[in-house]
Amino acid sequence: MEIKIIKPQDQATGQFDGGKIKEQKPIGFSGEGSQINRLGPLFYWAWGNSQEPAEIGLHPHQGFEIITYVIEGKAYHRDTLGTESVVDAGGAQLMQTGSGVYHAEALKEPSEAFQIWFEPHLSQAVKRTPAYSQYDSYDFSLTDVDGVTIKTILGNDSPMKIVTDAGIWDILIPDGNVYTHSLSPNRTLAGLAIRGDGSYSAAADQVVSFKHKDFVIVQSSEGGEITIRAEGQGLRIVLIEVPTEVDYPLYRK
Repeated sequence: MEIKIIKPQDQATGQFDGGKIKEQKPIGFSGEGSQINRLGPLFYWAWGNSQEPAEIGLHPHQGFEIITYVIEGKAYHRDTLGTESVVDAGGAQLMQTGSGVYHAEALKEPSEAFQIWFEPHLSQAVKRTPAYSQYDSYDFSLTDVDGVTIKTILGNDSPMKIVTDAGIWDILIPDGNVYTHSLSPNRTLAGLAIRGDGSYSAAADQVVSFKHKDFVIVQSSEGGEITIRAEGQGLRIVLIEVPTEVDYPLYRK
């Protein structure tokens, strides 16, 4: 089992609205400075922060399934489907952009959010009618396992359903506690430490430490159990699991 740490300086960066929104991108577009440009159908992952009102004007998307997960603050959205919405902290929005949709985004108070793009089979996706869905924080299940809080954003019993094969979990691990994730063969697990430090282990002799803002990738052809331990004052990490390869052609960035 391979465990890889991507430090912040090897991730992409970006900004919008004259730098009011600043982004760290574990997975960016080509030319943005990202060491990782995709993981299977996980096409893009941006972690945005704004300390003042900011907006991104109307712009188009097609084909991709795009999730915005709000960590702090609020995310404002409008689109050419006639949607106007506000997503509060802990909530999420899903755009299944299908044959094409334009949307605009805004952060009107200090806010922090992820935007994550998944790639379905695009030649099929672009034939579908675009759709928008919104979910509040309480729509997602919370599970407590030995003091570790697991919030399922995508997959398992989540109300959010997409075409692409993927799962997302927001996990809070108190200092000294551990979370164990079972990874099936030929799957990839990607994690971003948004609060605190920790370590990954796949065996007693394979322990890899990581710091706040590090991007951790675990891949295995045979599968197995991965243990994530909090070190220091606790850890909050967001995990995304996808197939390492898919059986359809992927878009060339």
